[in-house]
Amino acid sequence: MASVFLYHVVGDLTVGKPEMVEFYETETVESAIRAIGESTECGIPVWRKRSSAALPPGLVENSEMRQQRFVGILSSLDIVAFLAKSECLQEDKAMKIPVSQVISPNNTLLKQVDPGTRLIDALEMMKQGVRRLLVPKSVVWRGMSKRFSILYNGKWLKNSENSSSSSGLSADSNRPATSKASSRDKFCCLSREDVIRFLIGVLGALAPLPLTSISSLGIINVNYNFIEASLPAIEATKRPPCDPSAIAVLEQTEHDEKQFKIIGEISASKLWKCDYLAAAWALANLYAGQFVMGVEDNMSSRSFSDFLQTSFVGGGGGGEQNGTAATKAKKFSSRSIGFNPTSPTRLSIGRSMYRGRSAPLTCKTTSSLAAVMAQMLSHRATHVWVTEADSDDDDILVGVVGYGEILAAVTKQPSAFVPSNRSYEGGFGNEHQS
Repeated sequence: MASVFLYHVVGDLTVGKPEMVEFYETETVESAIRAIGESTECGIPVWRKRSSAALPPGLVENSEMRQQRFVGILSSLDIVAFLAKSECLQEDKAMKIPVSQVISPNNTLLKQVDPGTRLIDALEMMKQGVRRLLVPKSVVWRGMSKRFSILYNGKWLKNSENSSSSSGLSADSNRPATSKASSRDKFCCLSREDVIRFLIGVLGALAPLPLTSISSLGIINVNYNFIEASLPAIEATKRPPCDPSAIAVLEQTEHDEKQFKIIGEISASKLWKCDYLAAAWALANLYAGQFVMGVEDNMSSRSFSDFLQTSFVGGGGGGEQNGTAATKAKKFSSRSIGFNPTSPTRLSIGRSMYRGRSAPLTCKTTSSLAAVMAQMLSHRATHVWVTEADSDDDDILVGVVGYGEILAAVTKQPSAFVPSNRSYEGGFGNEHQS
């Protein structure tokens, strides 16, 4: 473990971070879409409003009360999946529905920490599932060197009470000066993306990890969610929640039916700044392969207009097979949800047809940790899919690397690394297949 995690505290990463504005569960889906477009990690923390009964006049809300008000994190995928429900597609007022009816409550995704919390302690919290750290902004940092934060804040850490009592000093005497009560309730939100951005800036201190391959580090997660391209796209919303919030869309290779390649993904990252209504309609009506391709409405082979008249909505996901599909007059264009393939002239799915935003972000098993981190930051993605070429030069999906895997890599002991010649076979062995 690099000493840089001991020399830095959470406050070092919050310099310049904007003040967090609470988004309440009573806000509408329409408001949430605007807020998510300006967020990090394609999601926003959702809160309950302060109760005047629970907080008498004159009392300040403590961290425990604030934690109880936190509902969960709402992502772009959550909203699109909600709008794709039949009752929402048929309801003009769906965008005015409060987000309390959309979000899946999870109080453990956010935790309030002190600005003096050691960075290593914050990383451990994130490794355990915390996705946001709520940090008070009431502390004034007086230009101290970040490198020696532990020296300046040594009595203001996890065990500050014990250390201060043994030295005869009060913990308060070692804290930087605080602002007045007017800024007492000001916080900023630290995300895992912020941590990765910090790590990119201290790669030298992490040597030799940054240049080590992700296979050697043993951080390729093979327990990913997936859906076959031939299934209705709405089936992706029925997969168990996971981190990262993404479902791979897979297709069998031409040479081996037991091996699969990734042709796209249905994820919060891809839907981050899309046309939510168009994406919801496409999710409810298209096959997974068509959804990630961004099929145009002028296809020449197997008239796409004929397919668009077939809706899975109201047909239990099998309208076409049951012959009871509803007729839709609406047309769908891939560009309306941000997809722009080069030449979608046939329905069968080919790797050469995936371009631009519709293409999944991938790397190789031999890619270095630094390269994967740079990919994620440059694309503002929460994950990178890992592929491995087989004997026929097909890129077989073997796993995924997300924030959790990177944090695990930079904090584990070198003895825990696996040999660099580790092989990944199968690539499709996911326990989530239905």
